[in-house]
Amino acid sequence: MTAGPTSTPVVTAVPTATPNSTVAPTAAPTTAPASYKPQITYITAPAGYPTDAQFTAAEQALYSQAGSDTKTIDRIREALQVRPDSVVDAVTAGAAGNPDNVKRVERVLPESKFDYFFPVRNVKYTYLNLLKGVAKFPAYCQTYTDGRDSDLICKKLLATSFAHFAQETGANWPALTPATARGYADQNNAVLATMEQNTAIPTFRQGLWFLREQGMVEGSGVGGYQDCFNGAGGSIFSIFYPCGKNAQGQYFSYFGRGSKQLSWNYNFGPFSKSMYGDVNVLLDNPGLVADTWMNFASAIWFAVYPQSPKPPMTWVVDGTWKPNQVDVANGMSPGFGATTYIINGGIECGKGSEASQSLNRIAAYKEFTKELGVDITGEQLTCGTSKGFTDGSAAATKTYLDKGWNYNPNNPGGVSWSCQLATYQTPFSLANTGDYKACVDYFFRGQVKFNGQVVVDNTK
Repeated sequence: MTAGPTSTPVVTAVPTATPNSTVAPTAAPTTAPASYKPQITYITAPAGYPTDAQFTAAEQALYSQAGSDTKTIDRIREALQVRPDSVVDAVTAGAAGNPDNVKRVERVLPESKFDYFFPVRNVKYTYLNLLKGVAKFPAYCQTYTDGRDSDLICKKLLATSFAHFAQETGANWPALTPATARGYADQNNAVLATMEQNTAIPTFRQGLWFLREQGMVEGSGVGGYQDCFNGAGGSIFSIFYPCGKNAQGQYFSYFGRGSKQLSWNYNFGPFSKSMYGDVNVLLDNPGLVADTWMNFASAIWFAVYPQSPKPPMTWVVDGTWKPNQVDVANGMSPGFGATTYIINGGIECGKGSEASQSLNRIAAYKEFTKELGVDITGEQLTCGTSKGFTDGSAAATKTYLDKGWNYNPNNPGGVSWSCQLATYQTPFSLANTGDYKACVDYFFRGQVKFNGQVVVDNTK
């Protein structure tokens, strides 16, 4: 976001108490979506349908096509591991029992430094919520056992994340002072009272101002940022990431929420699936991405999750990606510029010159790395001439799955009973265990019912 706040401050004499953390839902995944949503059912598997062993073999046969080597999928799945909420909820600052990656973040980023970096943050962006978000994903600020400097990588990863926060959620208000910020109840952190009141706060330290997309509150924007199923002809995303409804029977708006400003139901759904094994938890409760520790976990999930053909952002930062000749020819190398390409490359990168948004990100990154003691000499910070993660790139991934249209004479009617890798987004991904079989089942045995009627029939 680039526009500054426009509402008139209402002066608040006493700082808003900083919440410790709000607990994310721990309810078990629902067994079926709400009745108003599309219902996916499956006919009995026909004679000759693949066995579980055959599904596994067919899935593994695709691994060599998914990345630069046969271990790409294994690395992705390892990166996507999550800890149970019981571990996350037990995290407190300084606790001896905190997971190792949380302890690392505490070591390289003490709470005082967090306060310094984000003095005007919305009060729901707490240090504890950051630690809980980190705890959920062991791959973020992990321990490397191959000689790489784990603490240095963590510092660089945090600087990268924070620079993108500054662009996505920052007030971007050059004249913003602590005195002015204290007039906004949602930004009135106690640290503001300790600062010189009339000195402008540098824009790189204005990140996390917005908890929700500017101008949005829960219940507003109904009808936006959604691809909802309304019968035959609806997209496959509207089937597998079905929109939830509020108490008034209106579909939720999936406008930007949290430090990544996660938006659209086809992003809330996969995040919910990673967190809870059930897309409906957050599709039915999108406000949780703003109001709980998921306001940081959503950004961390995005950092470790491949947006195929783009690799996980962590691979760019930690040295997993080693560029080849294709990457060099495309102007791609491990550095901050490549992370901008991953986040918003279609808008900000490859235009021949640097977009203003990218320049904002770079300026913030330089400040955060300096503050954290990270040397970025020689690092490629720009993406204006970058061509992306094309076929042949050492970092490119291909994980999405779609129906296999090949002819198999051994099956009835020559159907393939298979899925194949796709270069476009689908609800199925090799990154997720079990998705290959789910893909085949849907495209060859699946039916979609809506309002009691079969509106999609993949069995014919």
